[in-house]
Amino acid sequence: MPVTGPIPPSIAAIAPDGKLTPRERRRLKLEMVRRRSRPGTGSSLGLLRQRTAMINWPDLREILRGLPWAIVGGVATRAYMPERMTQDLDVLVHANDSHEAVRRMEAAGYRFEGPLTFPGVILRSPEGIEVDLLFGGFPWVHDALGATRPDPAGYPVVALPYLVLLKMWATRDQDWTDITRMLGLASEEDLEAVRGVIANFSPEDSDDLETMIFLGKQEISEGK
Repeated sequence: MPVTGPIPPSIAAIAPDGKLTPRERRRLKLEMVRRRSRPGTGSSLGLLRQRTAMINWPDLREILRGLPWAIVGGVATRAYMPERMTQDLDVLVHANDSHEAVRRMEAAGYRFEGPLTFPGVILRSPEGIEVDLLFGGFPWVHDALGATRPDPAGYPVVALPYLVLLKMWATRDQDWTDITRMLGLASEEDLEAVRGVIANFSPEDSDDLETMIFLGKQEISEGK
C-alpha cells in the first residue's frame, strides 16, 4: 500500500518510492517496536506459560488417519503460547495427498466452498466451522509433517520452526506478533532449530528473526 504524505526517513531508506512490500513493512514495524521496547512491559510469565484448548475445533484425526497432516495458523500457536481467538482452522497436507484429503473430508460431511489464494481449498464443517485445507508443495513439507507435536487437545501441530517459517511469509501483523511471542517463550534448543530452518529456506528473514527473538524475550522478562 502506498504511503501517503511526506515519506519518513526510515521508510525512504527502505523504499524511496514509498511503496513497501510485506517484508519491508514488517521490517519497519519491528524497528519501531524495538526502539520502544522495554524489559518487563508484557504479560506475566505465569500467564504466558499457560497452554489451553478451551476453543473447540473439528477433530480430523480419524478422517485423515494415515495421511501426514498438521494444524498450522492461529490454532497451532496454542501449542507454543497462550491460546487466542481465530476464525478458522488451518490444516496442512502434502500436495500429493490433496485429492484424498478433500475426498475424505467431503465424505465426512464437510462442504466445499471454494479455492484459497494459497494452494488449497475452503471447507465448511457440518457444524459450520471454516477449515482451510492447505496443499503444501514446498521442499520442507515432508519434514514438517513428520515432526509434529500435540497441542493441548492432542491434535497434531506443525513443529515450531516450520510454523515460524509459514508465519514469516504471511502479510498480517497478527502473524508477526504470534512469532514474537512464541519465540520469546521458546527454549534455546528450539530457537536454534528455528534459526536453522529460516537460514535454509528463508535466509533473507534471518535478521528479522533475531529482532523477533529479542522482542519476545523482552516481553517475558517481567515474570523472571
